[in-house]
Amino acid sequence: MKELVLEAINVSRDVIGPAGRLTILKDVSLKVGKGEALAVTGPSGSGKSTLISLLAGLDRSSSGNIMLAGSDLGVLDEDGRARLRAGRVGFVFQSFYLVDTLTALENVMLPLELADKDMPRQKAVEWLDRVGLADRRDHYPRQLSGGEQQRVAISRAFAVDPQILFADEPTGNLDDAASEQVAELLFSLCGDRQAALVLVTHDMALASRCDKNLRLEKGHVSGPNQ
Repeated sequence: MKELVLEAINVSRDVIGPAGRLTILKDVSLKVGKGEALAVTGPSGSGKSTLISLLAGLDRSSSGNIMLAGSDLGVLDEDGRARLRAGRVGFVFQSFYLVDTLTALENVMLPLELADKDMPRQKAVEWLDRVGLADRRDHYPRQLSGGEQQRVAISRAFAVDPQILFADEPTGNLDDAASEQVAELLFSLCGDRQAALVLVTHDMALASRCDKNLRLEKGHVSGPNQ
């Protein structure tokens, strides 16, 4: 049995709207061990991105329990959850979320500085070199292609040496060639670093590369976890 990095037990999320209570997620359970990859699939509106937010401690569940990197998210306040994520959790999103006014190098340095890591500039340089962007360090996001921006985002996510990476449609805005390059990079880096991966994707070829697959439909897990 691999060391657990993430566990969710009967997690639900409800919101109150004009029509009353709306259930977005209902009784979702999952486990992800060190170095394992879990694909979260399902149609739009099924609750995938909400699940990622809950698992990463960006939002609170209405009920259920989530253990992330050995800590119970339910007993932590917002600052506590932020401290837990710092240096342990990485994120890669469909829309990159790079800081427009910072260079590629400065974007990768940012989480290292926030986590008070040693030698942030040197580590950022090494990561950009590793993803093939040695000659693009001083370029701003607007000067980079979509694939290059996503590689900067991946460098930023891995630079803090996370135990787990959350990736929400990381290839969704990319052409086929860039998508394949980004996918190879994600899986190879997770394998090298033995980081767990939780991957939200509509791409079933990408999902098939994961160790486990959890499909959501209307907020519920559809069928047994694989």
